[in-house]
Amino acid sequence: MKDVNEIISDENEKPEKRAKALLSLMTLKEKVGQLNQHLYGFNIFKRKGDEFELTEEFQKEVDEFGGIGVLYGLYRADPWSGKTAENGITAELAPRAYNTVQHYVMEHSRLHIPMLVSTECPHGHQALDSGLLPVNLATGATFDGELCRKAFKACGRQLKDMNADLALMSVLDVCRDPRWGRSEECFSEDPYLCSVMAENAIKGMRSSGVATVAKHLCAQGETTGGINASAALIGERELREIHLPPVKAAVKAGTDAVMAAYNEIDGVYCHANDRLLNGILRNEYGFQGFVMADGCAVDALTGMTGDTEKSAALALSSGVDVSLWDKAFTTLAEACERGLVSERAIDRAVLRVLTLKFKRGLFEKPYIEKKVNKAEYYDIHNLSERMAEESVVCLKNSGILPLKKCKVLVTGPNAHDIYRQSGDYTPPIDKGSSRTVLEGLREYLGENNTVYAPGCGLFEADEKMCAEAVKKASECDVIIAVMGGSSSRYESVRYDTNGAALKDDRISMDCGEGRDVADLRLPKAQTAFVRELKKCGKPVVTVVISGRPYGIGEVAAESDALLQCFYPGPYGGKALGRVIFGECDVTGRLPVSVPESSESLPCYYNSKNSYGKESYADEKGKVLYGFGAGLSYTEFEFKDIEVCKDRIVFKVKNTGKRHGTTVPMLFLKNRETEATARVSELKWFKRLSLEAGEEEEVSAKLDRDTFKTYDRNMRFVTEPGVTEWTLKDGDRIIAQGNVARR
Repeated sequence: MKDVNEIISDENEKPEKRAKALLSLMTLKEKVGQLNQHLYGFNIFKRKGDEFELTEEFQKEVDEFGGIGVLYGLYRADPWSGKTAENGITAELAPRAYNTVQHYVMEHSRLHIPMLVSTECPHGHQALDSGLLPVNLATGATFDGELCRKAFKACGRQLKDMNADLALMSVLDVCRDPRWGRSEECFSEDPYLCSVMAENAIKGMRSSGVATVAKHLCAQGETTGGINASAALIGERELREIHLPPVKAAVKAGTDAVMAAYNEIDGVYCHANDRLLNGILRNEYGFQGFVMADGCAVDALTGMTGDTEKSAALALSSGVDVSLWDKAFTTLAEACERGLVSERAIDRAVLRVLTLKFKRGLFEKPYIEKKVNKAEYYDIHNLSERMAEESVVCLKNSGILPLKKCKVLVTGPNAHDIYRQSGDYTPPIDKGSSRTVLEGLREYLGENNTVYAPGCGLFEADEKMCAEAVKKASECDVIIAVMGGSSSRYESVRYDTNGAALKDDRISMDCGEGRDVADLRLPKAQTAFVRELKKCGKPVVTVVISGRPYGIGEVAAESDALLQCFYPGPYGGKALGRVIFGECDVTGRLPVSVPESSESLPCYYNSKNSYGKESYADEKGKVLYGFGAGLSYTEFEFKDIEVCKDRIVFKVKNTGKRHGTTVPMLFLKNRETEATARVSELKWFKRLSLEAGEEEEVSAKLDRDTFKTYDRNMRFVTEPGVTEWTLKDGDRIIAQGNVARR
């Protein structure tokens, strides 16, 4: 019979068995060390030339706990971390930096336990020499789950080569209030679309050999008044119908870990919610991985518990396994000695962490053994550009698009700033390979046919700038006005302890973490500028680049064509040039509704069918452009629609003169239910590309779960009754009918 050490060292033994054997040899302090992610990884080293010197803080942490469980953000580079190509970890230096840190950890661990490295990857690795994708809201606009999977797989290959173990991925949040600064991190306002994208993103990343941390659990997008980390004022039904489907999809896709959210739900913080983390996530959904805290969130529980050690005990007992930057989890040994938490509960959490370390082969291969390439070697650039192309949504077109080659004025505050089109959580960008909108159009039209004038700031009007733009407009055939917002931290920004931007009216940042707004209207300076441009008598093509939907009614009225681009990433400029001039079709669809104004909220399409038409007496309408809206450069005919037993079959033909893409969507509305149903629910969609004259038969499958609802007792069942179905192409209703639920 093998002894403990033989079991630990045997690669053929199951990871769980090896982890249990190792756990049996550990002291309480060593166990607590495995649950701590206390350090900001970007602060634990100083780079001197091509060498790395570890800080005293890091050394003391490792020595105190006999090792380290998880290290956050070793590779992070951005204005908050302060890491650049001069003082941070480049791809070329990654093996040396990582091996230096890992070697110290293992040599100062009595049992030689390697560390896990967690890293931010909301839309690409937040590191030097990395490849970036468009933000999640743009990914949602593609309605292309397969492309999402391929793109995150490409990102994962770089993380894998840098021995990053855990990719922190924003795949669980559902956007229910666009005033929320983190709207850009959501795929959609719709739980089905969010679930499709979450599943594909997780599968893509994991297929590259990187473990995933799906965040945030749960209902963080259901804010109070759009304020980040505020209470989700909902009950269990709303939680299950809207916010838990992406969680279920992520678990199904095999996510290795889940990050708890800052907010409370019905009075209970997610980090202290045993019902959520253990009851639903583990027992109901069968999740086997570990739960990670969000930054400093366990410490925040002290406002409720009054005691740091009590906060640690409460979070651990409620299902949190690994901390992030907080002090509380460093006191778990003391909490155990006080009887606030059992050592058995600590063991359960440690076992989950150790099991992942064995699964990842860290004990056999703890070091980087080969050269790490820059992002271009992983095809991230091509996939990012394609995703940017597919994400562009055409909301208005008087017939001017696609443009023919002509002389254009490119103007507006977002026309020539790469960080304003890239979103939050963005590392330093290689400007040699990226393209702003101006650069993308110049690449297509040439210098002589592309005239540039900024026109105005994001928030500030400037008479001289405006006059210069108006003057240059007279020399041009068409005006392309690039407006919108910014989540760029590459201007004057002050930070909270968790990296969120502090409220400061002086910064040019109106979206991103910490930048929630009360007013959704496009800034007045921009609206006034577009109005002046319209007076020039030249066609105006307005491009809105943003991390949330704005109330853009006034701008839409002044525009001959209107394109919505949720931060399209570093290659968005090139993609926009191709779309505007018809090198590719415009194929994006709105993943969120565009409201008339803040006063129109809430305006998501799938509200409850409780009291008929909900509206205010002093508003014209809630929604300017609805969920799924988006025009094409060609036309499609839908015919021969047939409702079968378990599917709806129909034919789609491209009746236009050019290649094009359509996204038929199937919505259901349940009637005769015990609990109130929703006005409409997306249940199926398909991205379909056809050549001119080409026809294809499509089948929308309706399985048993499609018709299930939560009854009065929160049982997920199929109730007898009738369901109304609607097939749509953008805003256009193709067909409607009824089907009996079975």
